[in-house]
Amino acid sequence: MIVIESVAGMQAQSRNWQQSGESIALVATMGNLHQGHISLVDIAKNKADRVVVSIFVNPTQFAEGEDLDTYPKTWDADKTACELAGVDCIFFPGESEMYYKNKSIGVSEESLSQSLCGASRPGHFSGVVTVVAKLFNICLPDYAVFGRKDFQQLSIIKRLVRDLNFPIEILEGDIIREADGLAMSSRNQYLSADERLAALLINQSLHAAELLYESGEKQCSALIRRFLETAEQVGLRIDYAEIRSVEHLELLEMVFEQSVFAVAVYVGDTRLIDNVVLKSTEI
Repeated sequence: MIVIESVAGMQAQSRNWQQSGESIALVATMGNLHQGHISLVDIAKNKADRVVVSIFVNPTQFAEGEDLDTYPKTWDADKTACELAGVDCIFFPGESEMYYKNKSIGVSEESLSQSLCGASRPGHFSGVVTVVAKLFNICLPDYAVFGRKDFQQLSIIKRLVRDLNFPIEILEGDIIREADGLAMSSRNQYLSADERLAALLINQSLHAAELLYESGEKQCSALIRRFLETAEQVGLRIDYAEIRSVEHLELLEMVFEQSVFAVAVYVGDTRLIDNVVLKSTEI
């Protein structure tokens, strides 16, 4: 496994692989790798000849007051995890390598990013699509793998590829959960023991709503009410709990098509996201 820190070096390596007829898959991360990230690497390995993992804590996707300065950085452990997973290359740039001081051009998204996390975190998705577009141009992948835990981000990156004509296939990874059901996240380590226990109610509450749906309830308000009844038992603070169409993230009143029930919840000071896809039997 090689580690590359410069944009020019990464582009040169990717071109060498391409000239040799080898395909490339990218797994874009901010480090602090866990089994959820490694599951994306496994998908990449099954699809492409070469796998690149980028590790870059992107400052432009953090709003003022968020955890940019405290976001966990675990380079030694991340490097070992990538080696064990069979990664070919880690792209590990510094901020000055990724952004010019007088940068004046970025990428924005004007539809899918206006709700859910986009409403709660102004500017977040502009930072995401800008850095992802840059990583696509730097790593030159044929494939890129993103997880379904951040369903909105996945939808926006698909739109980025479509609208800007990137010759890249987006691959999707399932939500990877701890044994007790909590969705894996680098931010889980912020939780105290009591908060960790309370956080289990997020997935349990989504599951309660999913069971109600499977029993025949199609009214979104009823499904959301079931989620809230369960989640608020332990004082979880709800940022949002919404049911939206899978394709366009349109807010729904009735589940009449494949839909995603997406939530963001504060457990203490830690904001966690999760979702479940409600698969309509009518499509």
